Amino acid sequence: MENFQRRFLLALLGYAAHRNIDAKRLCELSGIDLKELQLNEAIKYEPALINSLWKNAAHLSNDPLFGLHFGESMQLAALGIIGQIVQSSNTVEDALANAGAMTPLITDIFEMKLERGKTHFTIHLLYDPARAELWPSAFRHMADYLAVIVVHEMDGLLLQKIEPVSATLPYSLGNQHEYERILRCPVIKSKDEISIQVHNRFLTEPVLTANYAIQQHLLQQINLALKSTDSGNTLHKRIYNYLLTNSYLQLVSQESVAANFNISTRSLQRKLKEEGVTYLEIVEEVRKTLAINYLTGKQYQVKEVAHILGYNELSAFIRAFKRWTGKTPSEFTV
Repeated sequence: MENFQRRFLLALLGYAAHRNIDAKRLCELSGIDLKELQLNEAIKYEPALINSLWKNAAHLSNDPLFGLHFGESMQLAALGIIGQIVQSSNTVEDALANAGAMTPLITDIFEMKLERGKTHFTIHLLYDPARAELWPSAFRHMADYLAVIVVHEMDGLLLQKIEPVSATLPYSLGNQHEYERILRCPVIKSKDEISIQVHNRFLTEPVLTANYAIQQHLLQQINLALKSTDSGNTLHKRIYNYLLTNSYLQLVSQESVAANFNISTRSLQRKLKEEGVTYLEIVEEVRKTLAINYLTGKQYQVKEVAHILGYNELSAFIRAFKRWTGKTPSEFTV
């Protein structure tokens, strides 16, 4: 069976690298051998080591919401899980139930349960209080991560932006505005409950399986694109790589990127100005890279590429592509 815990940890380390954290140092501080993790496909780690990894990642990034931002930054496709979920799902309700069944493959702390009410359904993240107390860092960051993943994966399943009714979390939020920005709903502190409420109308929506075929192809193309870029450590390059690896469905907002790098939007703008570039120019770089990769592969029509890159009008994408390359998409693919 696929080792999803290992893939999850590698994804976490990849995200940490985007946050300018040295993966080797993070692993050393956490008692994990990075080389062994990379090479041993059967390796398993005790909860105490996972707790240490979360704790050190939050410390080195100076981000107490590390798990929340990690969840915002990635898609489950990167873990190889979504394909299995989609293959056995006809509706969103099926997909969420199947995702819940696979949650223990990633974490020892949580299980996911779906409860349907009269007007909305509730996704519960169930946990053992004793384990939560024993591994507080893993509990907090994993809870944040899973809550965000649930919301954002529904976006991908339906190809629309889902806004939950509300969410409940059993700990002091610290930065409630950031939680509500990412979860897109009011967040309420509870005594011991972790849950997300979403309107029932989404439950019976059919899963758009073709959407995930596009996502898998996107992830492959991103890997190729990243290999072709230099590994400079400027904020410009770090944001470029971050946007490139998180460009599914829509490009990330400037505010979200600033939060991901734990700086204010104003500071992000100032630092980029010092490097002689604007955020919108980086967005254009990412769109150009992805457009060229998609069209070179010749697997998708021009209008599909335009949609993936966030263009509402095909004519706007054609104009942008000609500005980037001197050719229209049709001329480029001949």
